[in-house]
Amino acid sequence: MSHKADTIQQRANNSRRSRVDKVMWALCYGGLLTIVVPIVWIIYQVVARALPHISMSVFTTNTIGNGGGLRQAILGTVILLIMVGTMAGVTGVGAGIYISQFAPKRVGGILRGAIEILAGVPSIVAGFVGYITLVIELHWSFSIWAASFVLAAIVVPYIAKTTEISLRGVPLAMRESGQALGLADSLVLRKILLKSASPGIVTGLILALAISVGETAPLLYTAGWSTTNPTFSLSHSPVGYLTYPIWTFYDYPIKSASYLALESAMILIMLVIGLIVVSHVLRRILSKHLPE
Repeated sequence: MSHKADTIQQRANNSRRSRVDKVMWALCYGGLLTIVVPIVWIIYQVVARALPHISMSVFTTNTIGNGGGLRQAILGTVILLIMVGTMAGVTGVGAGIYISQFAPKRVGGILRGAIEILAGVPSIVAGFVGYITLVIELHWSFSIWAASFVLAAIVVPYIAKTTEISLRGVPLAMRESGQALGLADSLVLRKILLKSASPGIVTGLILALAISVGETAPLLYTAGWSTTNPTFSLSHSPVGYLTYPIWTFYDYPIKSASYLALESAMILIMLVIGLIVVSHVLRRILSKHLPE
């Protein structure tokens, strides 16, 4: 009798677990749809409205008043990406390596807290600080260098955090095996730890660039706007970028201006999607060459 009662109780427990499992999966799918549906709707609306009006002249001519193309804005965005990737990559990866491998426990805790605080600073505040220090106090005026420094400061926390997490995710046995073979700590770091953590580090770097390419407020404070091709002058050289036409022309009653905003938004979306695809491809390639 007792065995039969236990069997009935077990079946009841299994049935309850099954119902809870189905409810949790339904909530997960609901949360996924809540994120995916608006994104797909936004992309569809932008592409559907911009595609009928876009032409090669958008890529070959500069903006002229409320019309023309977006060549200088596309060039400015690409150059900003390269400069931000270089500055933030070196600084962020270096900070992540130091925190995870070399920093004393107390110093590492302080640095982690500072990174969390810096990551939480609104981008418009970072842009205003850059405007006060670089544009005004250092007399750089609007320039691609001032914009690059501010954007790099915004994304460094993400890269540092990703680097630290990726390095800490490397199994301890791999580090110990290298040390057991008599390898120097620098060689263990370079040949084992960084190689194993490289997929996560590269993914974090590229996704940080995808975040930076969509910023507007910091660039309004530091890059200004220009209808000419960008230069690499340290000061007094405003630069065009793709988010400016979206912010400026989206509600203009002039059709040529609203078309520029839509075309800029579509190019920006394609650029971000391209960066995400590149991050996945690089992650897959690097994962194939991980140490056994």
